[in-house]
This record gives sequence, C-alpha cells and structure tokens, in this order.
Amino acid sequence: MPGLSAELVQQLYRTPPDRFVAARDAAVADARRAGDPTTARQLARLRRPTVAAWLVNLLAIRRPELVADLVQLADALRVAQRELRGPRLRELSAQRRAVVGALVAEVRKLAAAEPDAPPANRLPLAEVEETLNAAFSDVEVAEQVRAGRLLRAATYAGFGEVPRPQLRLVTGDEEEREAERPARRPGPQRGRPEAAPRPDRAAERAEQAAQRAARAERARQRRALDRELAKAQADQERAEAELTEATGQERDGAAVLDGLESELAELERRRAVAEQDLSRAKLARRAAERAVTVARRRAGEVEAAVEALAAEEGNADAGGGAAD
Repeated sequence: MPGLSAELVQQLYRTPPDRFVAARDAAVADARRAGDPTTARQLARLRRPTVAAWLVNLLAIRRPELVADLVQLADALRVAQRELRGPRLRELSAQRRAVVGALVAEVRKLAAAEPDAPPANRLPLAEVEETLNAAFSDVEVAEQVRAGRLLRAATYAGFGEVPRPQLRLVTGDEEEREAERPARRPGPQRGRPEAAPRPDRAAERAEQAAQRAARAERARQRRALDRELAKAQADQERAEAELTEATGQERDGAAVLDGLESELAELERRRAVAEQDLSRAKLARRAAERAVTVARRRAGEVEAAVEALAAEEGNADAGGGAAD
C-alpha cells in the first residue's frame, strides 16, 4: 500500500486481534500529528483480522521462508494439475499434506510465544489448516498468505490427485492442444448406435469419479472429526473449569482447616497453662491448710499455757490472804 511503511503494516498485522483496533488508531493519530493525512487515511482503512487470519499472518511475518516453500509447492501442484501428470500430482499432494501439517505445528509454537494469544485449546487451527490448503488452489489466497495481510480464513475447496475443472487455469498451451485435436464428429444419426468413448477417457472418468468419492468421504470424515474435536474441546473446557473450581474450594477448605488447627493449638497451650496454674493452686491450698492446722494447734497450746499461768496466779493470791 503506497505511503505506508511495510514495517508498520507488519507490526499491526502481527498484533493480536483484540488489540488491533487500538494499535491501528494510535498509528493513525501519530500520522496525523506528523502532518501525513494520506498515511493516516490508508492506516484507517486497514481492517482487523480474525484470530485464524492473524495466526496465518503471524506465520508469514515470523517464518516467511516456510510460507515461500508453500507457495512454491502450490505453483508446482498447479502445473502438474494443468498437465494432467497423475504420478507427479500424487507425489506433490503427499508433500502438500506434510507441509500443511508442519506449518500448523509451527503456528501453534508461534502462538505459544505470543503473550496475548488465546490459550492453546482455543486456537482455531482447523481454520488455519483450511486457509493453508486453500492457498494451493487459489493464487489470490496464496498471495495474501505470503503478504501476511489476510483478514479472514479461506475455505479449501478440495485439491485431489486428479485435477478438478473449477481449479484449472486456462493457458495458451491448452488452447493449442485443443486446436490440435481432431474435430468432433457430428452427433449420432437416428437409428445408428452412438460410438463408445475411448478406453483411456473412460478410465480417466472412472478415476476422477473414484477420486471425487474419496474426497467426499475424506470431507465427511473431517466434518465428523471436527464435530468430535469441538465436543472434546468443550468437554475439556468444562472439566478444566470444574477443576479450577474444585481447586479453589480445596484451597479455601485448607485455609479454614489451618485456621482451626491454629486456634486448637492455642487452646491446647492455654489449657496446659491453666492446668499448671491449677496444680500450683492446689499445692498452695494444701500448704495453707497445713499451716492453719499448725497455727491452730500452737494457738491452743499457748491458750492452755495462759490459762495455767492464770490459775497459778490465782492460787498464789489466795494463799497470801490466808497468811495475813
């Protein structure tokens, strides 16, 4: 896009979708402050990509050599398709499956390295795979993938080992081959049997029908697997949510138990102190009881001595009066 820095565009398109609008608006404001309204308008026209498109853009920006290999292989597949080279097409189709699988694995790694990327179990990797496969059959999609400016995931229409008519590219070579073919004979006359198709064409049609049936079966299996994957992912998310809740409850229960154990330990300590105080009090009471007993006995003895002394003094006083 003229007037725009390729670096700035790449920086925006490797920004996670939930932060894309804010980053774009900030870039627009910077361009306006810099007195560049043209760049500001061009930036404002940039649209936020979906998560799947962002992952493909991230792959193109971070690992452009891998995307270049994909585009090169797509060109070779289209050539083999146009030329009806069955063995070569089967070989390249096997390479396509291997390349797409490796690229999807690389996308998973790149997303794991992004701090604001969705969690691994929520990455739309199926849409990423469909988009990469679509790049093999659609030159425009391949160019968008290579540029790293994809806005939404593309759909793979199918690319079997036998070419499909809607994916063929008409070239000058094909027109020449068509012109060199002998003209078709007029249709069968009434009463005359129609000529049977050539054996090689019949075999080719049978092979094409078999390939279409195989593709339909693979598509059916893929849809079934996608449904199972979606259900498994939903079950996983639900199980993880239950695990998170149970973990929180366990943590809260452990905290309550720890608090009760701390309180119990404090009560045990206070009980031990109270038992010691009670034992000391019992000992003190017993000592006091013994002291009281001794004091009472001593007081009785002193009281008896006083009474005896008083009696002696009374006798003495009585004897002195008689002598007088």
